[in-house]
Amino acid sequence: LDDPGLDIAAGEEFLQEVFQILLEEGVRKSTDVTQKVCDWKDPQELRELLDLELRNEGEGQERLLQRCRDVLCLSVRTGALPVYTSAHQYTGVQPQYSSLPTPDSPIYTYEVAPVLVLMEEQVLAKLRELVGWSSGDGIFAPGGSMSNTLAMNVARFRRFPESRSKGTWDLPRLALFASQESHYSILKGAALLGIGTDNVHLVQTDERGKMIPEELEKEIQRVKAEGSEPLFVCATSGTTVLGSFDPLDAIADVCARHGLWLHVDAAWGGSALLSPQLRHLLAGIHRSDSVTWNPHKLLMVGLQCSAFLLHDSSGLLQRCHGVGATYLFQRDKFYDVSLDTGDKSPQCGRRADGLKLWLLWKAVGTRGLARRVERAFAATRYLLEQAKRREGFQLVMEPEFLNLCFWFIPPSLRGQDSSPEFWDKLGKVAPAIKEKMIRRGSMMVGYQPHGSRVNFFRQIITNPAVTRQDLDFFLDEIQELGWDL
Repeated sequence: LDDPGLDIAAGEEFLQEVFQILLEEGVRKSTDVTQKVCDWKDPQELRELLDLELRNEGEGQERLLQRCRDVLCLSVRTGALPVYTSAHQYTGVQPQYSSLPTPDSPIYTYEVAPVLVLMEEQVLAKLRELVGWSSGDGIFAPGGSMSNTLAMNVARFRRFPESRSKGTWDLPRLALFASQESHYSILKGAALLGIGTDNVHLVQTDERGKMIPEELEKEIQRVKAEGSEPLFVCATSGTTVLGSFDPLDAIADVCARHGLWLHVDAAWGGSALLSPQLRHLLAGIHRSDSVTWNPHKLLMVGLQCSAFLLHDSSGLLQRCHGVGATYLFQRDKFYDVSLDTGDKSPQCGRRADGLKLWLLWKAVGTRGLARRVERAFAATRYLLEQAKRREGFQLVMEPEFLNLCFWFIPPSLRGQDSSPEFWDKLGKVAPAIKEKMIRRGSMMVGYQPHGSRVNFFRQIITNPAVTRQDLDFFLDEIQELGWDL
């Protein structure tokens, strides 16, 4: 942590080179009417040309720059000639700057986005491998909330396939289960799907914010006795506030007894699977039916990058969401139409979210991604040790992961914790410090109340450029801004 974990100068040099490639291949050639619309390659040939495999070690700058050229050269040039498709009309020769640095092609069919479709296939397979599945399915979705909603929808379709055509009219009252610490997207998804927020049952957690499997069992039995039909359990690997990991093996046992779909919301904590030191936090995740994993969180892939992973390999995702629009998904094409993956998603046009993760993986390798996760963990450990040594910093609890939750107690409140007004006054400290730091422009850090706990700070370090000096500054600034409160 003495020095940044990134070479900033080398990164700037790389970006300058990439920008030149974008100008040449992504703008000039892509809008040159003398160029071919596409340099067609059959899928297997294209896989070999691109060398899509994600390896343990990263690659050098020149190889990465060549990969950027290959992505653009082997993608469809939507501005080269009047390319007419019913969903992506020719827009003239003005380059679509807002789409750079990716080709301006939505990912719904192989013919429109051959490079991006194969990249998504490769990245999803690698993520499933880390979960512990040798086969399966998946899709990139616009954020973890939508990935969680897809899980609920697919679970309902598997149990009640007729719900796709007939809706919810003939279904029993369904029951979903998640912990009290689960992400709010479970409630939003239940509302969106017509299941209803009243039918989301929040299971009691222990003092560290982990779902209690015995309480899950009790809730399932209670709901059954009331006439509802249990359907879906969402366990969380890395809760939003406390960073807690639910006991997946024990929860999987409960789900197996009752025949329930087990989804793991690992949007935040999923990247711990990359680290041999930390993957034990998700022990049992291989027993789940589906997983949400957001590389744009801990791995700091550019927003947005959220994977919905499915253990099923029977085509469940396609059957659940597909409608086979004949203007896109013709069955008599001259290539393998299983690569026309767009019908697996409720969306039509999707951005090239997999490309960002693929390129990062090529740059640093699996081991480099693991080091990024472990460096973030080391930064949290350092911040924890320093906070313990400073007067006025009080932990909410010892962190299990990267969520460091603490109160800052200003001198005026120290030694008064037995006073009936202490906690009410302490709850006003974090908002006051937050206002000061924002008005000063020095930092920005979140705070929140939690259950019976009054407002506390929640600091999470993921940026590999952060050093000990930065972390010391963070604590110094909290002390300075809160000293006279």
